[in-house]
Amino acid sequence: MSSTALTASAPDARTPGAIPRLALTAGEPAGIGPDLLIALAHEPGGGAQRVAIGDPDVLEQRAQQLGRSIHLIPFDPERPRTATPRGALEIVAVPAGGPVQTGTLDPRHAEGVLAMLAAAADGCLDGTFDAMVTGPVHKGVINRAGIPFSGHTEWLAERAGAPMPVMMLATESLRVALVTTHLSLRDVPDAITPERIEAVARVLHHDLAEDFGIERPSIGVCGLNPHAGEDGVLGREEIEVITPTLDRLRAEGLDLRGPLPADTAFTPRALAEVDAVLAMYHDQGLPVLKHAGFGHAVNVTLGLPFVRTSVDHGTALDLAGSGRAKVGSFLAAEGLARELARHRLQAQAAHAHG
Repeated sequence: MSSTALTASAPDARTPGAIPRLALTAGEPAGIGPDLLIALAHEPGGGAQRVAIGDPDVLEQRAQQLGRSIHLIPFDPERPRTATPRGALEIVAVPAGGPVQTGTLDPRHAEGVLAMLAAAADGCLDGTFDAMVTGPVHKGVINRAGIPFSGHTEWLAERAGAPMPVMMLATESLRVALVTTHLSLRDVPDAITPERIEAVARVLHHDLAEDFGIERPSIGVCGLNPHAGEDGVLGREEIEVITPTLDRLRAEGLDLRGPLPADTAFTPRALAEVDAVLAMYHDQGLPVLKHAGFGHAVNVTLGLPFVRTSVDHGTALDLAGSGRAKVGSFLAAEGLARELARHRLQAQAAHAHG
C-alpha cells in the first residue's frame, strides 16, 4: 500500500483515553529490523495499536527463519482503534524492491526503505498515526543506490517541512540533544552559529516542556572546545558565539547552564541539576549516553509536527536471522513513543473540549 492510501483519520483519535496508533517501520530488510518487529509483536503492547510498515513476505520469511510465529493483519485506517493482540501486527505492505538475502545489503532495497518512511511520516502528518517508531536503516547502501541520505532526522524534517529538527537520545536517567548531527568533525566549528544554537535550544526547551511535561526545563550546554575554551586559550567559540547566545536566551527566561566543559558536564553531580544536556556535536555527547544505556536508549527527533522515536543502534547485519538480536532499544523506543503520543492525544482532547 502506498503512503497516499493512508488518508483516513480515525474518528476517535482525539477522544480522552484514545488508543495510540503507532507506525513501526521495518528498516533495512536485510538487517535486524524485521527480527525486532517479530520480537516486539510478542511483547506487551501497553494498549497501543501496532502497525508495521514493511514487506509482509520478508517478515513471514524472517519469522520462519527464526522459528517464531507472526500474525499479520492488513491495516484498515477506517476500523476503530483497538489494541493489537500479542503475537500479531497490523501491516501496511511496502515491497522491499527485490529478493532479500538475510545479512546481505542490496541497493535495490533503498527505494523500499524510503517508501516505508514516507508511509509512516505521511500517515503521521494526516492523522492516521499518532507516532512513528523507526527500525535501523543503512545510510551507506541508500547512498550507493544514488539517493542522497544523511539520516532519518534530516530526511523526516524535509518530508515534514520542519525547519529545525533536533536529534536527542534518551535513557531513563539521561537526555542528550545535539546542535550538529552527521557532520565531519572538520565542518563542526563553522556550523556552530548563534542562529543554530538559538534555534536548537528553543526546540529542545519547547519539546521538553510540551511533550515530556517538564514545567521549566533546565538544560546544560556544552562548550565546543576542551575546558570550554579556557577563557579563549583553547578556542574562542565560547566567548564569541556560545556565551552571548546563551545570555540572550537566558534573558528571555530559558534555564540554560554553561557553556560547560564537556569532560565534567556528564558527572553525576552536574547531571542532577539539569533535565537534558545540549552537546555541540555528535561524538561529544552520544558516546557518554550510549555507554550509560546502549541497547535501552531511544533516539527522539524533536522539532517535528509528530512524534518520532527510534532505536539507538544500527542494522547489525551479522545478527539478522540469528535469533540473537536484542529487542530492548526497540521496545524502549515504542514505549516512549506511546507515552508521548498519549500526551499529545490528551492535549488535543483538552483543546477540543476547552
